[in-house]
Order: sequence, then structure tokens, then C-alpha cells
Amino acid sequence: MAEQFRYYDTGKRKSAIARVWLMAGDGKISINRRPFEDYFPLETHKTSIESPLKLTNTLGQYDAYITVRGGGVSGQASAIRHGIAKSLLHLDATFRPILKQAGFLTRDSRIKERKKYGQKKARKRFQYSKR
Repeated sequence: MAEQFRYYDTGKRKSAIARVWLMAGDGKISINRRPFEDYFPLETHKTSIESPLKLTNTLGQYDAYITVRGGGVSGQASAIRHGIAKSLLHLDATFRPILKQAGFLTRDSRIKERKKYGQKKARKRFQYSKR
């Protein structure tokens, strides 16, 4: 019997954190115990999540069990993409140049800037009144 493997990695984007488990299977992706298609109804998010698998020609070969929390829908989709790309490296190290050039291994560190005191938001100021 073939040895069962399971690769785990974490993907992050903004305030979204995705925990990704990748295992041999027939390509099923479940997110927070829900089917992939139900969790992300927009096609752009679906293609974004599947892009590391398509790029490495492994789409349909591995099942992905994903838990994601925090952030919005787009942030969660990007966090999942980051996590899948990182866990694909555990499978085969030759995927690294392909995924690196596509930018899937780089964590997008842009987060919301904090609000400053004496201002309306992070950079927006209160209206100045001359008279």
C-alpha cells in the first residue's frame, strides 16, 4: 500500500489566514467544510485559487482541505492561493522557480494602516477652517 501523505502550510493576505492541507486525491477542494464552488461563487476567485495547481500541472491530482478566517472574500482567496503554492513546494521542490516567477510564494504584506489621533482616518485629516 502506498504511503499516505499530507502537506500543511499557511497562507496569509491582509488579515486573512488560510491553513491548507494538501493530500493525494482527485482534485476536491473544501473550504471551511464547504465545497469550493459554494464558498467562492465568483469565477475570478476560483481561478485565482486554482492558478498554482494549473501552473504546475497538478490540477485534479490532489485534494485540498482548507480552513480560512479573517479578512474579506478577496483577501481569503489570495491567502488560500498563497497557502496552496507553499504546500506544493513540499510535494516537489522543482515547482519553486515556476511558482516564484508567478509571484505565488511572496506574501503580500500590504495591510491596513492604523488610524492616527487628531485625524479622521489613517491619512485623512479633519477639514481645516480658516475663519
